[in-house]
Amino acid sequence: MTDSEGSQRTETLQGPTPAAACDLIARGLDRDAIVTAYGRCTVDYDGRASSRLEAGHRHVMLKPDGAALVHSDEGQQPVNWQPPGCDHEVLHEDGTVVLKSVRSTPNERLRVRFEDVLQVSAFSGSDENDLALVGTEEDLRQRILEEPDLLEPGFTPLATERETPAGAVDIYGEDAADRAVVVELKRRRVGPDAVSQLRRYVDALERDLHADAAVRGVLVAPSVTDRANGLLTEHGLEFVSLEPPAD
Repeated sequence: MTDSEGSQRTETLQGPTPAAACDLIARGLDRDAIVTAYGRCTVDYDGRASSRLEAGHRHVMLKPDGAALVHSDEGQQPVNWQPPGCDHEVLHEDGTVVLKSVRSTPNERLRVRFEDVLQVSAFSGSDENDLALVGTEEDLRQRILEEPDLLEPGFTPLATERETPAGAVDIYGEDAADRAVVVELKRRRVGPDAVSQLRRYVDALERDLHADAAVRGVLVAPSVTDRANGLLTEHGLEFVSLEPPAD
């Protein structure tokens, strides 16, 4: 199947012969398309180390920038991959389809041998837009800086990214009673790790100030897990439920 619209073009074959699969892949590589192949294959890597994946059903993607990704049916990370800057090649060897991705510096080689190709596709197009993130931690920080009372009435921000021996504090300020306040921001539901991070900041600032300094720690996030909520109480830390603006 082939669709054309300007510089956009898609070619897909289901259950192709090895020769037909190789031909489509070669044409896709020649026109700088994204090439994908799915079927039963082995995967061999040789470079900084060596590895081999025995025969299994996998999805392989070859990108015009030289990146190569091999995915199985589990997890979000590829089971093997090559970075951008590699040279791709397709070969028809002994009735099989072989994909090669070679990197010269350092010398790394990825070889995927398909004993059975179930589907192969080549996609041409363009994407001129960078990823635009909404609802980031920076958005949440700006929301609090513009409306400090969202944290609590009387809160006064004094600094952002204040350095401590434990790292940079998202927002440092004072409450209505002039007590130091450390604010840790998270854009999503958080667990115990975020509480531990906040506690390290509070401990570091108490040491930096003076022995009888009272430093409050406030975790700001849309929500926390039950375990995190228990740790907040255990360590005398606080939680404020607040979400980043949607736009």
